[in-house]
Amino acid sequence: MRSLSRGALASTLLPVRATRYNTRAMSSREGRPSTAQQAGPATATPAPLACIDGVLTPLAEARIPVSDEGLVRGDGVFEVIRLYDGVPFALERHLARLANSAAGLRLPLDIEAVRADIERILAEPNPGGALLRLIVTRGGRRIAMLEALPVLGESVALASVTYSPTRVLDGVKSLSYAANMLASRLARERGFDEALLVSPHRRVLECPTASFFAVEAGAIVTPPLSERILDSITRALVLELADVDEQPITVDELESIDEAFIASSVAEVMPVRRIDERELPAPGPLTLGLATALRARIAAVTAG
Repeated sequence: MRSLSRGALASTLLPVRATRYNTRAMSSREGRPSTAQQAGPATATPAPLACIDGVLTPLAEARIPVSDEGLVRGDGVFEVIRLYDGVPFALERHLARLANSAAGLRLPLDIEAVRADIERILAEPNPGGALLRLIVTRGGRRIAMLEALPVLGESVALASVTYSPTRVLDGVKSLSYAANMLASRLARERGFDEALLVSPHRRVLECPTASFFAVEAGAIVTPPLSERILDSITRALVLELADVDEQPITVDELESIDEAFIASSVAEVMPVRRIDERELPAPGPLTLGLATALRARIAAVTAG
């Protein structure tokens, strides 16, 4: 493993644009939270709202046909985008991945119509700090909906769960997430917070909804995309922020690591305090440095 370039934590990332909309929700700066608050958990709950094929509706009244194969067969694609004070972070990257996923599924997609849906739902007041979920189904439905941020702890305990990625879905963020969700439930049944997916050959992959990073002797390592893990946007940001080795990690090698963390749009960088029976410092020093650097970058991009 290469040594971490500590100076990289203070370097400027490649461009990550935060798209802004001239709306009531985003034009007012009065009462704007501090930088730390913007990048941390939000206290406001977004209005339960959805946009179905360009039409705004209360979330409880949102409807699609039950015959839609997105529902019947899980045939569709999705993205989850973090909002900071109503501003979507890394929107263009999420839209590019949505388009790539749709192409992989041979799913027709009007990306400009999706962009218009985003503008429409974010034009409503007070989206605040929340999640924006985008779904495109085989039945031709476009769905955008606001969700409250889940309640997250300060660290996470992971239980290894054996998992085999579906090769035909490489590079596709599809609606077929039952295996991921089952892995999470299996881990929680054992008293852990989340699953750490490992291959039948005992190689570490990722978490059901987050990327995995380990630190050993001052070097950060993460499984490569060739292990058929998701090309996570937050993972890519971490790779831009720090000197990270992309290389296979075996379960046995986890016994010698010094710290670990997961990364996702929802959790940002979150320390791992336990993997199976192994306790870890949470946060470790490099985890804390990366979490701080990522939050600073998010705050800089989403600032007014």
